[in-house]
Amino acid sequence: MHEATLPRGTAAARVSAARRSWARFLRRRTAVAGAAITLVFLGAMLLGPWIAPYPPTATNYNQTLAPPSVAHPAGTDDFGRDILSRLIAGSRYSLGMGLAAVTLGAAIGTAWGISSAFYGGVFDNVSMRIVDILLAFPGLLLAIAIVAILGPGLVNVVIAVGLFSVPTFARLTRSPALAAMGQDYIEAARAVGAANARIMGRHLLPVALPTALVYFTLRIGIAILTASSLSFLGLGVQPPTPEWGAMLAAGRLFLNVAPQLVIAPGIAISLAVLGFNLLGDGIRDALDPRLRE
Repeated sequence: MHEATLPRGTAAARVSAARRSWARFLRRRTAVAGAAITLVFLGAMLLGPWIAPYPPTATNYNQTLAPPSVAHPAGTDDFGRDILSRLIAGSRYSLGMGLAAVTLGAAIGTAWGISSAFYGGVFDNVSMRIVDILLAFPGLLLAIAIVAILGPGLVNVVIAVGLFSVPTFARLTRSPALAAMGQDYIEAARAVGAANARIMGRHLLPVALPTALVYFTLRIGIAILTASSLSFLGLGVQPPTPEWGAMLAAGRLFLNVAPQLVIAPGIAISLAVLGFNLLGDGIRDALDPRLRE
């Protein structure tokens, strides 16, 4: 049976759709490049202790502010610490905070959007007005305000960056869930006495997940940049933790004599954000049902 004649909703149809999406993804070179960059950074995050040439906190006062060399490919900082090793170790903090923050925002925002679409009426109107108010604040300003209340620190940065992601996830996931509310299978589920939580989890969540997945990938880059900005401003992870934003803040004092202290973490942040954005764009295009061969 040809792929186009497979009945919708069957396992074979879902497998066929997944294959077509995967093929569309592989045909986009920028998407493949983004996936490769992302895998490199995730590999550094997971394998950091085993692939770093030196311990990130090891000091050598005979090699302070050394330029890039064979022994230190990215140079050393003002304490003689290897910058490349600190970048690899810092990926655990910068990428970890981004992933944790977006996961928190996606979980709360998706539940919010689905609940708003399901209950509708006054609840939906009030819920979306709250989302509008939150979206009116610039993301970084809102994160700074939350950190100012909670105090600096890794966990508080994750909470702050995660919370400013919530309203966008709520807005995006509400739309497909609201469209699904008018379908016959929702009415059938209600007719047989299915619980509200079961209807939302079994029928509305799968409809909203593709949209949430695409934005999840795109949002990670923004979260990494925001978390690094907070650390740069002294509101995030505190020295001597090798977080990329904190490394930028410390390196700016030696910009004229050792520019590698700023260039290296700046390149790491830029590449990580670029990789996740390209990957998110590729996933969005691959999952877009309007695209055809």
